[in-house]
Amino acid sequence: MNETHSAATAQQPTGFVAKLLADKHSVPLSIALHLVPGALLVAVYALVGAPITRAIGAPIFGAWAIALIIVLFPLWFGLFWLGKKKTGKYTMRGGVVHYRDKPFTKGKITMIGIGLMLYMTIVSLSLGALDKWTYNNLFTWVTFEGSGYSGTSYLDAYSKEAVLTTLLIFGAFTGFLLPLIEEYYFRGFLLPRLPQLGAWAPLFNTVLFSIYHFWAIWTVPSKIIFLFPGIFFVWWKKDIRGSIWMHPGSALLMTVVGATMYALS
Repeated sequence: MNETHSAATAQQPTGFVAKLLADKHSVPLSIALHLVPGALLVAVYALVGAPITRAIGAPIFGAWAIALIIVLFPLWFGLFWLGKKKTGKYTMRGGVVHYRDKPFTKGKITMIGIGLMLYMTIVSLSLGALDKWTYNNLFTWVTFEGSGYSGTSYLDAYSKEAVLTTLLIFGAFTGFLLPLIEEYYFRGFLLPRLPQLGAWAPLFNTVLFSIYHFWAIWTVPSKIIFLFPGIFFVWWKKDIRGSIWMHPGSALLMTVVGATMYALS
């Protein structure tokens, strides 16, 4: 009797949980849900990540990795928790994370995904001049270590051993798992809950996801360019695997290739 009552209660969330699980988020709520995690990331970086990496002499990208882990893993758990509130068990299904019905065959989505992954990788690498212009003209006041249009020049201050050790520790997180969590949250949870925006929803999601990267705010224009096709595809075809191939896939590709080239240099 108690188990039946608990399950029934779990399927009828109330209050703020009900607002989160609703089919439609208000625009102000959606903006907050997009941007608050980014603000938390910057705070955790400053208060936790940076002091740790500076104390041990590790490259500062380790500090951002620590901040991402501290913020995104609870966010990921939160999706399972919402599933628990709605279905009685920890799951991202049951109306929590959408676009998981797999309308394409595995072979077809693989081909589409590889195309999106290569697009993001090539275009993101080719937009360095845009990042440079944006930083030099608008964001030179951002002066934390590692800031600027060159995302790797600061590594020259560290030994190769320190860089490779940090990559070994955090590479699996920043190179795949953390981008995967972002896709479940931003594309699977937030994007489907903007039906009132119609075809503008993927652009809205792309812009806010780009701004969410407060720690690299000068890259917003380039991020919009190389992220939008994959996000539009997910919204259009209702298949989150497209952006999973694109975003975590590209991150994994660049991490493996970049680390290998750095190790051999």
